[in-house]
Amino acid sequence: MDDANVEMADGKFILEARDIEKRYDGTYALKGVNFGVARGKVTTLFGENGAGKSTLMKILAGIQKPTAGSLLMDGQPLELESAAHARDLGICIIHQELSLCPNLSVRDNLFMGREAVRFGNLVDYGAESRVVRALMERLQEEISPDTLVGDLRVGQQQIVEIARALSLDARVLIMDEPTSALSASEVEVLFGVIEDLTAAGVSIVYISHHLEEALQVSDRVVVLRDGEIVDRADAADVDLAWVVSRMVGRSFDLGEPPAYEDFAETVLSIEDVGVLDTASPERLCVDGLTLKVRAGEIVCLYGLMGAGRTELLEALAGRTPLARGRVLLSGQDLRGLPIDERIELGLALVPEDRQRDGLVQSLSVGQNLSLSSLSSCVKRLLINKQAERQRIARGIRDIRVKTAGPGAPIGSLSGGNQQKVVIGKMLLTDPKVLLLDEPSRGIDIGAKTEIFHLLAELAKQGLAVVYSTSEVLECLGVANRVVVMSKGKIAAEFDAADATKERIMAASGEKEMPPVSVEGVQ
Repeated sequence: MDDANVEMADGKFILEARDIEKRYDGTYALKGVNFGVARGKVTTLFGENGAGKSTLMKILAGIQKPTAGSLLMDGQPLELESAAHARDLGICIIHQELSLCPNLSVRDNLFMGREAVRFGNLVDYGAESRVVRALMERLQEEISPDTLVGDLRVGQQQIVEIARALSLDARVLIMDEPTSALSASEVEVLFGVIEDLTAAGVSIVYISHHLEEALQVSDRVVVLRDGEIVDRADAADVDLAWVVSRMVGRSFDLGEPPAYEDFAETVLSIEDVGVLDTASPERLCVDGLTLKVRAGEIVCLYGLMGAGRTELLEALAGRTPLARGRVLLSGQDLRGLPIDERIELGLALVPEDRQRDGLVQSLSVGQNLSLSSLSSCVKRLLINKQAERQRIARGIRDIRVKTAGPGAPIGSLSGGNQQKVVIGKMLLTDPKVLLLDEPSRGIDIGAKTEIFHLLAELAKQGLAVVYSTSEVLECLGVANRVVVMSKGKIAAEFDAADATKERIMAASGEKEMPPVSVEGVQ
């Protein structure tokens, strides 16, 4: 096969990226990428989280500018000034994260910033509503133009996001995880729309972690890993094993899990737990999940967006109530207990969003570290400052925070060290079970490795660790068990000896292992 990072400029591409580089503070997100969007075809871009997919798409959509390299449209040089400029040229993007205004109607979201007007300056709400109804009929959704977006379930909001992009009459439509919140029937409808669009000459870039689903709709496939194109092919010539083998690449050492003989008694029992979807209270985002975790064990929860990992961990910690089932900590039922009492009993959560939920930006490093365990430093209704300083010093030492001192602003730390502070804050509560939701999100590989080494050390001291991740490589090396979640249920469970990248990735999109062989993948 020809060099995977070289595209042939023969006129078949409507939009091209040539020798694209993107650097952030000396770190390469993209390294000399050549990528072409085929005319009237679906080009699927595969890659793990952090591979550079979203960065490349933001450059194609005018949201970011490349550090080096160039863009071409219809064979002519293209300099995108903004996302609005790209949209005017017919390049539109459906973002992975919903970008809707929940306090506005569906109609107002679709036409925000480009309202239909009559008589010069009057908004033509009737014309806008007719367009919305036509789009919803095309997408087979019964959603009124006047419905507030905030009243819709997540899947319907995703449909509104798709409808907004369709209303723009795009020449190039970038779909970044468009099916993450859709049901099987809604995915089928979307695929029918994609077929109609390509038949009409629209070029589509498709990104999805649902590998088999993506292969169904693809004409061409491109694999991005560590900021570089590693391979490309016609979709008809590849299968799941081909995609997986090129996506996963090399691994990295995250540490060694404790041996099974070191495990003690069950410390956390999750029994037939159900959790309501706060956006759509009529459905369960976690449905009938049962799991036991032993002292000294490290359990990894793997799943794609919408699998229910975050909702499960937040319910265990007491942030959201259980719809059914029960949670036992060392045999004690936690039903009805608030967060602070669960922490006192030994159950601590490191939240997914450290900036919003894990840190207080106006406080120092030391103040953030001691925040959750201040009650242990209180004597006669006053905080014992010496005891607090000792605990802070212990936390900085044990979790190896790189800081100018406990009085340094929390914002002065790197992302990895801020994450260590959030973890250290919960460790100072002396937990029996530590829950971590995406503990490595937004941090570099060095900090990631340090954090996972720390978790392995803590487990060897008897701490039970449950962490969630959407990075398949983080399932391997440190975890004793990998529990794969899909649509609120456990889809598969692997011991450390049986867990492979291929098996985990294959299980994450289906309740059963898909009937595609991945044996012999190198």
